[in-house]
Formats: sequence, C-alpha cells, structure tokens
Amino acid sequence: MTLNPIIRLLENERRYNLHSHTQFCDGRATMRDFAAQAVAEGFRHYGFSPHSPIPIESPCNMAEADVPVYLAEVESIRRMYADRPIKFYASMEIDYLSPQFGPASDYFANLPLDYRIGSVHFIPSDEGFVDIDGRFESFKLKMDRYFHNDIRHVVESFYSQSTKMLEAGGFDIIGHFDKIGHNASHFKLGIEDEPWYRSLVNDLIDLIIEKKVTVEINTKAWADHGRMFPAINLLPRLVEADTPIVVNSDAHYPNLIDASRGTAFEMLDKISSTKHQHT
Repeated sequence: MTLNPIIRLLENERRYNLHSHTQFCDGRATMRDFAAQAVAEGFRHYGFSPHSPIPIESPCNMAEADVPVYLAEVESIRRMYADRPIKFYASMEIDYLSPQFGPASDYFANLPLDYRIGSVHFIPSDEGFVDIDGRFESFKLKMDRYFHNDIRHVVESFYSQSTKMLEAGGFDIIGHFDKIGHNASHFKLGIEDEPWYRSLVNDLIDLIIEKKVTVEINTKAWADHGRMFPAINLLPRLVEADTPIVVNSDAHYPNLIDASRGTAFEMLDKISSTKHQHT
C-alpha cells in the first residue's frame, strides 16, 4: 500500500491529530470549535474524521446527506485560517461492514478526502450488524441479547472483519485495531493473554505489516482506562517492522485533541531507542 503523502509529511512532526469527531457524528462540539482549539494549542496539522455514513441505523454515524455540508465546512475552515501555520484535512473514519460496504467501496473512493481511516465498530449477528464499540455496560447487554454471551465468537468475528477490511484495502490508516480487547477483557478477565486471542492479534499484525498500512496509536482511553489501542505490548513488533505509525487522540471534545499523545510519543521513543541499541 502506498504511503499517503500527508503521513509522510508527519514523519518528523508531532503537533498533529488526524482523528476527531464533531457535530457531524457523535462529537460534542462543532468543527469550528475544534479548529479554534487546534490553532490555540499550536497544532500544525489537523484532520476531521467523522464516522462515515453506513447503510444501517446508527446514532454515531453521519448522514450521507450531510457529506457535502461537511466537506464545505472543511473548506470554510481552511479559508478562515489561511494565514496561520496549520493545515486542515478532510477525512472519514470509514466502517467496514462487508465486501459490499467498506473503505474500498466506490462511494468512498470517489469522495475528495485527504486520507481515510478504516475501522471496525460493527460485527454481524443473526439480527444484523451490532455496534460492539461502546461502553461496557452497553456491550454486556448486547453480549446477552445478540451473541449468547459467547465472547470468543465476538472477538473472532471482530478480527475476521478486520482481516477482511485489510484485504479489501481502500484506506490509509487502520483505526484502533485491537479495540475489542477493552470490552472483552472487562467481560472476561485475562482474555487478551489467552493463546487463541494472542494468535488472532499477531495474525492481524502480520497482515498489517505485509500490507504496509499505517497504524494509529489511539490515546482516547489512556486517561480513564490506562490503555492505548493497540495495547502497549504490541508496539515493539510494529516498530521493529518499521510500520508507519501516527498518534491520534480520537477526540470527541475540543479540550481533548492532545490528550495523552505526549505519553504515546514517550513510549514510542523508548521502544525506538531500544531497537537502535540492538542494531
């Protein structure tokens, strides 16, 4: 997969964030509020990435009818800050549902986006697609209602969807690729240490490395839950393989656009230093 030029531009830059959600999906403020915050905090690159339209009901995803309005707002913000040392980007966090709908679909390929984030939030059930990304309280109810409390099935389905998305392509950055581990580990303590789970994650990392996809370190859950996505223990494999990495806050509030990003960079610096000591 060809490295997106914006990601190449960020190789020696840290004042950026490429993953945020605003009024067009489940964000808690307007794009202009986020833009003003990015300028105030001295960011040099800032990307908007609303949850993409999807062909099922979802309170978290933007409506297809709003896409032209969203793209026009990006252009308006660019003009507003044209004299400032910051670049604003139009993106989407695109859900993969099936071979017929995902980042590789013609609809998304033809949108004038600067880069694309591919993410899995939904997995199939007997009653249709189910969002397994929310708070644990909601996840627990869905486990009982849709999946007979079969956590292994849910985890395997998440990684199967992720694998299919990688094979189909059409995106530049894979979003929070082990996100299921958070809710799964609350549902069953220690599940991420079980051999079958580790095998699924490592197989996905193998494919990420093979496809040369950029990985995001998603810092959203660090302050409240003490974890990054991907998990910290997975980072050395990615760094060792020279996987392109970006650090994103997945912010839904303007004051969180830089949340825990410094911590993630410190972790990466430490891993990189260790790697160089052994080469």
